[in-house]
Amino acid sequence: MAKLTGMDVANASLYDGSTGTAEAVLMARRLTRRNKIVLSGGLHPHYRDVVRAYLKDDADLEILSASPEGRGDILDHIDETTAAIVVQTPDFYGHLRNIKTAADAAHAKGALLIVVITEVVSLGLLEAPGALGADIVVAEGQSIGNALNFGGPYLGLMATRKEFIRQMPGRLCGETVDADGQRGFVLTLSTREQHIRREKATSNICTNSGLCALAFSIHMGLLGEAGFTRLARLNHANACKLADALAAVPGVEVLNKTFFNEMTIRTAQSAAGLVERLAKRGILAGVPVSRLEPTDPSVANLIVLAATELTTDADIAALTTALAEELA
Repeated sequence: MAKLTGMDVANASLYDGSTGTAEAVLMARRLTRRNKIVLSGGLHPHYRDVVRAYLKDDADLEILSASPEGRGDILDHIDETTAAIVVQTPDFYGHLRNIKTAADAAHAKGALLIVVITEVVSLGLLEAPGALGADIVVAEGQSIGNALNFGGPYLGLMATRKEFIRQMPGRLCGETVDADGQRGFVLTLSTREQHIRREKATSNICTNSGLCALAFSIHMGLLGEAGFTRLARLNHANACKLADALAAVPGVEVLNKTFFNEMTIRTAQSAAGLVERLAKRGILAGVPVSRLEPTDPSVANLIVLAATELTTDADIAALTTALAEELA
């Protein structure tokens, strides 16, 4: 994970990507001794809500409005009181974000950049966030070796710079040798409440999701570096096919100029009703954004879709044909 994220050290492990994001926010506050946190509008709504719950709707938490078209405005909200800005890439709508620009703007004000990645496979194709200036990287590892579950457990991944290690939640394992000179691994740092006084702990989430971490490690070990890169390229290639096919459907507008394997479309009809009708035809056509943002009328016609290595040309043809018929 340290290599994939371009960071010095990775922990093992957090409950999921959303709680990992909240832990990263608390970590940034400890490191900077500042309170203001700015969440990009492109952060997944579930992640946003978990951070809000952790901070108990703190007045120093600033949540920016989302832009389905990928317009960014987080740089205008950084000042000398900002502890960290949180940017997701690819974001909730699938857009790739300019991490280098965000890092430079944050560091100029003494703030940290937290990069969130909800699809860990993207790290097989995109440049590592650490190489672009990220200070803390949080990712969801579910898509490697772990099946979908109704609420978890999933696999929260976190990596950071070496100088921040003492404020990192979770556990750190280090390589050593035993009395016989044999290579081994030991717990070198643990900040959880099981091991030290609760009031002194950096984290009080006890669930380590050890089986999920093991499944992730086995799957990643079987893929290897070349296999992981090939997996990412397959995802993106299929997503390109999907985007081109969707753009040709009357009544459908693809909002993304950049994407990895997810994208957002605007349809000529209500997205929720359209997706429901397609489901009755045996076609899962993505997630209506209104399902995650039920109080925002501006997203009523938006659908987030994904293509993975399992998506076939026949799948894409079935989706686009059915969409065209429903929108006719």
